[in-house]
Amino acid sequence: MFDGFETAQAQLDGQSIHYVTAGSGPAVLLLHGFPQTHAMWHAVAPALAEHFTVVASDLRGYGQSGKPQGTSPYSFRHMAADQRALMQHLGHQQFHVVGHDRGGRTAHRLALDTPEAVSSLTVMDIVPTHHLLSDLSRDVAAAYYHWFFLAQPHPFPETMIAHDPDAYFESCLLGWGAAQLDDFDPDALAAYRAAWRDKDTIRGMCADYRAALQTDYDLDAGDLDKRVTAPALVLYGADGAMARAYDVPQTWTARLTDMQAGAVAGGHFFIDQSPKETTEALLYFLLPIAARD
Repeated sequence: MFDGFETAQAQLDGQSIHYVTAGSGPAVLLLHGFPQTHAMWHAVAPALAEHFTVVASDLRGYGQSGKPQGTSPYSFRHMAADQRALMQHLGHQQFHVVGHDRGGRTAHRLALDTPEAVSSLTVMDIVPTHHLLSDLSRDVAAAYYHWFFLAQPHPFPETMIAHDPDAYFESCLLGWGAAQLDDFDPDALAAYRAAWRDKDTIRGMCADYRAALQTDYDLDAGDLDKRVTAPALVLYGADGAMARAYDVPQTWTARLTDMQAGAVAGGHFFIDQSPKETTEALLYFLLPIAARD
């Protein structure tokens, strides 16, 4: 899926992070979300690599990256530190970061914790974690029930999911994800299935959601007065649950100083559904910033 990309595993402070990279020029880090892997960028990354040095990685707990025990290691702060360390390992002290879903939350935390490293921030189909949890509506609770199911104590959700991981995770893609299976490239879907059939990956993904309630909410509560000053882009699926429940750009106005926003055709997984439109939106945002720098 990533012809011409180097595939490697980086050992970073005891944590193993899997990634692919190609291209030249300013660096762009691409971060996937739940329940996917870096494979979600297969149609976007090659086009970006015509202009940028592109790195697409697996978050800890996902894909082929390491899966530590416990819950606290899965905070977005830890995930962000992994990705900052990876980019430094590759020689990129400053970079653009693009994240979808959990990757978007990781990217936001990375920009808060290490603003000197972030040339620009793109978040895709999310509202801020603290906002979603502190102002939870019944419609969002019903659509995003998985936040609270996955966050239940180990091993309850892991045991339930492991009985038929394809059935559970495909219900996420097709349910609140507002997609059809044929929206996903067959090779990418095969990569997702291979990952989520692994019991350690199921455990890692559940721990990610546990950490959001146990750790990330409090971290974000302490940072409500912080704003990301780097140029920021908020993209969201025009037909997704977030667009139905929120004015998505408005939820970010208090957190981003220099913001652009736009909707892309599709639901939560619009990158898979509309890769060309997604790529065009990213290039429209990133190329002028790269030219100024």
